[in-house]
Amino acid sequence: MVKSMTGYGRARQTLNGRDITVEVRSVNNRYLDTTVKLPRAYVFAEDAIRRRVQGAVSRGKVDVFVTIDATAADTAVVTVNEPLAEAYFAALRRLAELDGRALHGAYDMADVARFPDVLTVTKAEADLEGAQADICAVLEEALSAYNAMRATEGEKLAADIASRLDTIGSLTGTVEARSPETVREYREKLTARMKEVLQSTTIEESRILTEAALYADKIAVDEETVRLRSHLSQLRDMLSSDEPMGRKMDFLIQEVNRESNTIGSKCNDLEIARVVVQLKAEIEKIREQVQNIE
Repeated sequence: MVKSMTGYGRARQTLNGRDITVEVRSVNNRYLDTTVKLPRAYVFAEDAIRRRVQGAVSRGKVDVFVTIDATAADTAVVTVNEPLAEAYFAALRRLAELDGRALHGAYDMADVARFPDVLTVTKAEADLEGAQADICAVLEEALSAYNAMRATEGEKLAADIASRLDTIGSLTGTVEARSPETVREYREKLTARMKEVLQSTTIEESRILTEAALYADKIAVDEETVRLRSHLSQLRDMLSSDEPMGRKMDFLIQEVNRESNTIGSKCNDLEIARVVVQLKAEIEKIREQVQNIE
């Protein structure tokens, strides 16, 4: 299945008190280039995110954006600084003795708790593995939507390329049919020219045949058209492959272009030259489309 390198996917879930949103988007690139943007408190999950992206994408510039609201997941832990509290009580008792009053008549627990550093509030230690698993679960959903979009776009690209491959095949058939005609026309022109120069209707047929054979060998494009059709067949097979084929298709389309250039340089014929122009136009359009394929 052909996939485009351009795509977008988004997913959002609330897991274990965390509201997690993941967005994945990509554009064309020769190789896989992944950028991950996470809240600073969750950078520990970056490597796991990269591994999952690499398992789902072979090339393209991929950006992953993760936003997390973990307010509901935050758990407060209140600790008592017992030595400090006892020191406060001791100091208060001493003050009470100096004042001649009972300690509990002047202060209660709530008062002592307000003294600096008696009570300390901290967040509970984060479950890093659990948080990473939650982020990756949302990432998988976003990647699924992202790949679905790329597959839809890839179908359109494959259909367009397949249509153009058919056109190239038809134009190749025109070249194959026209090439022998150019040899016949050359032989007739050569015969007429020799008659004009020699002012005689008697011309050595063997000489004409030899010259025509040399010309036919010079302009023969059988090898080029055979290779061209082979490349077209391989490209069609790639369009139905489940593996990423963008680079291989790019290489093959360069070979198709090379064969068309050779045909154009060999055939000194106006009709074939026009066909080659059409060939190159279709090849260029396919080359542009292939740049979008993973």
